[in-house]
Amino acid sequence: MTRAFDVVVASIGLVVLAPVLLVLAVGVRLMSRGPALFHADRVGRDGARFRMHKFRTMSRAAGPRITTTDDPRVTSVGRALRATHLDELPQLWNVLVGEMSLVGPRPEDPAFVDLDDPTWRRVLSVRPGVTGPTQIRFSRREQASLGAVDPERDYRERVLPAKLRADAEYVATRTFVGDVFVLLRTPFAGSAT
Repeated sequence: MTRAFDVVVASIGLVVLAPVLLVLAVGVRLMSRGPALFHADRVGRDGARFRMHKFRTMSRAAGPRITTTDDPRVTSVGRALRATHLDELPQLWNVLVGEMSLVGPRPEDPAFVDLDDPTWRRVLSVRPGVTGPTQIRFSRREQASLGAVDPERDYRERVLPAKLRADAEYVATRTFVGDVFVLLRTPFAGSAT
């Protein structure tokens, strides 16, 4: 039932939101140099890698994998997109093709995933989500690394273990109705992680 729901909602969303997606893409291109979309390698169900799509919210300058609240790479339009979760809309395509679900654990950067860890394997037994209870709970991940000398290390050692435990709990207790409630709560959560 979840997969059918994902396909229907993603299909309708992509059609209905096509004008909004176009306006956002143009806005991103006009406000900073570079492509409208950002494509990131992520780890999905059963450890399979895929390319997750988002509207680009940062300049193309080099920096850590983790974005902090005061990160100078985030553009002005990028801050607005992050705050409203609109940067996540291109992931409806990932949902449509079966790489993601509307609700599930957020897909993680391969640099932070340990496929030998049983907790990771449990979390990766389901499709990752555009949103999820952990994303809502940790919606201000950037603040967790604010002031950290090494944001990536802070994320790996302090934030990620808590997120992983919460994702494992979600996978063990997930229900379709619970996922619908997560979808309804997402627009009111803070900036996306």
